[in-house]
Formats: sequence, C-alpha cells, structure tokens
Amino acid sequence: MRCFAVLGPSQTGKSTLVAKLAALEGRPAKSVSPPGSGLTEFEFMDESWCALDTPGTNEAIAYAQDALLASDACILCVSPVPEEAVLAAPYLRAIEASGTPCILFVNRMDEPRGRLRDVIASLQSYCNHALVLRQVPIREGDKVVGSCDLISERAWRYREGQPSSLIELPASATEREQEARTELLEHLSEFDDWLLEELIEDREPASDALYSISSRVLRENRIVPVLFGSASHSNGMLRLMKALRHEAPPVTALRKRLAEAAGVSEGTLSAVSFQAYHRANIGKTVLVRALGNGLKQGSVLAGGGLGSVQEATTGKPVAGGSPGEGYVFAAVKSDHLPTPALLTPNQVLPPPEWTAPPTPMLERILVAGSERDETKLSATLAKLVETDRGLRVMQEEGTGAPLICAQGPVHLRDVRRTLSEVFHVEVAERSPSPVYRETISKPSNVHYRHRKQTGGAGQFADVQLSVRPNTRGEGFTFGETVKGGTVPRNYIPAVEAGAREAMEKGPLGFQVIDVEVTLTDGQYHSVDSSDFAFRAAAKMGVRQALSQASAVLMQPVVRVEIHIPSVYSGGLVAIVSSLKGQVLGFDRDEGAKGWDIFRALVPGSALEELARSLRSATQGIGYFTKTFDHFEELYGKEADAIVNAHGAGTNGG
Repeated sequence: MRCFAVLGPSQTGKSTLVAKLAALEGRPAKSVSPPGSGLTEFEFMDESWCALDTPGTNEAIAYAQDALLASDACILCVSPVPEEAVLAAPYLRAIEASGTPCILFVNRMDEPRGRLRDVIASLQSYCNHALVLRQVPIREGDKVVGSCDLISERAWRYREGQPSSLIELPASATEREQEARTELLEHLSEFDDWLLEELIEDREPASDALYSISSRVLRENRIVPVLFGSASHSNGMLRLMKALRHEAPPVTALRKRLAEAAGVSEGTLSAVSFQAYHRANIGKTVLVRALGNGLKQGSVLAGGGLGSVQEATTGKPVAGGSPGEGYVFAAVKSDHLPTPALLTPNQVLPPPEWTAPPTPMLERILVAGSERDETKLSATLAKLVETDRGLRVMQEEGTGAPLICAQGPVHLRDVRRTLSEVFHVEVAERSPSPVYRETISKPSNVHYRHRKQTGGAGQFADVQLSVRPNTRGEGFTFGETVKGGTVPRNYIPAVEAGAREAMEKGPLGFQVIDVEVTLTDGQYHSVDSSDFAFRAAAKMGVRQALSQASAVLMQPVVRVEIHIPSVYSGGLVAIVSSLKGQVLGFDRDEGAKGWDIFRALVPGSALEELARSLRSATQGIGYFTKTFDHFEELYGKEADAIVNAHGAGTNGG
C-alpha cells in the first residue's frame, strides 16, 4: 500500500480532492473520519492507496505533522488567490521540516481569481525548495479551459464529467508554454549532468528521459512540482494521480528517512504510529503504518503484544491477519503503543523534533457537571493527552482544579465533545484565576508572644523579628542574630517554618515573595516551650509585621516569542503596546523561510488577549511560546480592582 497526505488551509478543497482521486477508476473507496485526519483507501492502476486527509484549521497542525510522519509523499492543496498564499505558510514549514516529497496543487482554478505565476511567486516566499510549474493553463478570456504538460508538450481541454480531450496547443499559449518549459528544464538540469549537457548543446531532450529525471528529483525531495486543476469538476485529477504513482517514492524511502532521523539502521524499524483516538465501548485505537512485513496480532511491537489488527477504514480484521509492507491498519487493545512514535519490536523511539506541535495558547479550567464526572475527569484527561499532543493538562495553582491548555477555541470545543460523546463526562469551563503575588515596600519590626494555658502543659514562645523587603527575585530568606541562648538553637528551625507559613497569604490575599525575615531575640520556657509554640509565634508575628510593612501587589511578567509570517510583523508593535507590554525586537526565523520571531514582555494577565489578537491579526497562523520572566509592582486603581476581585477583597479573603 502506498500512502500520501493531503494538507492545506481550510476551504481549499482537500476533501473533495481526495474523493475525486479515489473515484478515478469508478471503484468504491473506503473512508473513515475519526478525530484528526480522515482516511480513504482506494485502488488505482492495480495499486492500493491510502490518502490521509488532514484538518485545515491551524489549531490542528499537529495532525498534519503526524500524517507526514507516515506518508511517502504529500499534496499541498492551495487557493488560486495570491493574497491567500500566506495561509499555506504553516504547511510549507511543516513539509520542509519533515523532508517529505511534495506536489503542490493549486485547486479551484475554475474561479478566475488571479494569475498562476503570481500564486507561485507568493508561495515561494515561504518555501526554500524551488516551486516549479509542470503545467501551464490554457485560457479563454479569464476562464481556464485546459492545461499543457511542460514535459510532453501535449495540451488537454477539460470536459465536464468526462476525461479531458487531447487538443493542439493554442497559439495564444505557445509563448508562455515555451517560457515555462525553459524554466522547468533549467531547474531539472541543476540535478542532472546529462540534461545540463543536452541544454548546453542545444539538443531537445526526450520526454521519457525528462519524466525519469523529474521522478528522481521529486523522490530525492529536490524541488516541489506544481500542478493545478479543479477538484470539484474533476479537472486535473488524473494528471495529479499519475504524478503520485510515477514519482512519489515507495515506503522503503520513508523507512530510510525515519531511520536516519532516529539514528538507527533501516531494518530496526517495524512500524510508525501516527494517530490515535478513543471510541466508546472500544477504547483506544492506534493508527499504524507497517514499515515491513510480518506484523500480526500477538506480534511483539514496542515491547508488548500487538492487539487486534483491523482495517483502518472498516474495523474488519485485516485480510490474512497480517498487514503487508506499507499497509495502514488500526491496532485495538494495544494501549501500550504511544503516538506518534517510531516502533521497533522491543523499543519505542521518539518521533523527530519537527513533529512537536505549537505551544497551546488557550487555558481553561474544566468544571465537572456532577460528583461522578468529577471523579472520572482526571483519569479521562490523562487518556486524552495520550492521543493528543497538542493538549496539555495541569492543575490550577491554589485550587488544584484541572487546567487544560488547548491550541485554541476550536481545539477546546473538540476536547469537550470527546469528553461528552466518548467518555460521557460533562464539563463546563471557566478562565483560570490570575497568578498574582505581593511583597512589602518598607521594613517592620515586631515582638510577638504566644502563650496558652489549657490545663497540663502550656504553650509559650516569645520572638522578636525584623521583616524587610528583599532584592527582587531573591524570594524568601531567613536568618537569625540571637545571642545568649534566649531562643535555643533547636527551636530556630520552627521559627523559620512559621515564617514560611506566613508567606503563603499576605494582607492583600496573595502569596508573599521577596521578603527577608530575621529572628533577633526572644524568650523561652523550660517546660511550656516547644517547636509548635515557636512555629505559631513566628507565623503570627510575621503576619503582624507584614500588615505594617505597606504591602504591594505584584503581577507576573512573561517573556513571549511570537512566531509569525513576516508580512504580519509590523502589526505586532501596536498589539503588544495595547496590552501594556514591552517590545524587545524581532529576528528572521532561521528555521523557516518568510517567518519572523518577535520577542516581547507582556503582563501574564494579558496572555489570553494576546492569543485572541494574534489569531485575529494573522488569520490564525501566528503562535507564541512563553516563559515566566519576573514579577513587577502594580499600583493604583488597577491593583485595587484585582485585590477586590481575587485577593483579600473576596469574601474576606
């Protein structure tokens, strides 16, 4: 079985393209649409094919990356509108990082929206590989009515619902055809000495030789050939499928590529897992592509026994019980298989770094709808994380409530739907509580005596404490200058512990940071003093000192690195400034042509608004990574509002 992925932005006709390719010979195809990429299996010219139809939303880019991990080649489906080329930038970036041979298909060419050469020029801004036309359009006015193959130089006219008819190349297209053919041959000659010599000697190379060279060049991932058509009218579908059949590499090339990425020999790899999902009453299903022969139910894979081996599209047992080399199958009752992963009989090898999804930008607290759901929620989320690397699950600071980090609102909606439909867990959502801290702005000295008599042994501890602001970022420090044994050495750790407890919540209602506490003097009682008494005295004494030391609210400041196509960089200054952030600068992204990395400091409370503004300003393409940088003081009405909403001002704090 041969396998290819179809990638591209939403509304470019990917699913229609897959359906038309699968129907070329009129045989029934088998399809399934699990969460993530859809699968379609079909026959073409006596070969078995599997198409992975990846989601078009940028929030699901991880599924596209994982599909590339299992694909011999890919089709990048793009719009015919030059201004929409930027929407393909994330997919070009993923394809180049993966090293997957790619055919670029400009779809919807029946819509007179722009010139093909302008589309290619716009896309080239985001691709290091040369985008090389393999066809030129034949037009009547603004309408594309056919195409001319630049290798065979044969022209074809589209016919609705029928195969294209061979025609003589119109004179109006001759000049453009010759110009584009010359460009194609020049690009191919860069990778073939024989062709270069033929061109230098001004000899016309044979078509068969050119097809052979173009096939080798694609398999070696040297260029990206460009075809076009209209999937909805079946225009260009046969030419595209023939290009895949003759020029896409076999599964052995994929095995070699993955083995090189993992640093192991080719024969080591047995399979690659690329997608997993949960089904009600069935459990975890892992989609696997066999990289060799011999796998079957019970085979040792990734150190465990392989469970039921089923057809990926129908759920029926695989014919003969053993999927052949290149076959895509579903593994059920094989929960030990992670995804995505490179699999050997006894090992799980991590996938290449390029499969890592973008950092999730949307954080939400999930609130279970019932006590039963609350009991199941943590375990269920853990299962989801196993099959969705774009999702992260943590706990909210302070409450311990489940905090999920999703790629965006669409991803979050899909997570909630899976919880409801598959696991029957109903949840609501809310924004997480902001993380604030407080500190003090002036020193305070306190003398505190803890004394209780309740019958029998009493409690007695006397401490004198100096509480002072610490250097920013230094946190809590403790010291003592006790002389003459007024506080025995064995009680000093209890004093420190009590002081630390007092830091958990200050007068404003938040954790206290950057404070120095010094024990300067005290008294003890030979009978009634204890660790507990000195701990209580220190805790209450420090609390009293903090209330006298002019508490100051501290907000977190986060360093963000925003990854965006260069055309959007200019608009980020205004966005960051509107969020009271600080622009640090930007550089070209050395790892992705046409992208910038924009650096800034923004308040932690502004991250959700940054994500929302970034999605709006970049059509969903831009994303950011974040790291905590420091806390800074916050004053005035804004600080008062935060204290009233989240700190000591809420229900007595």
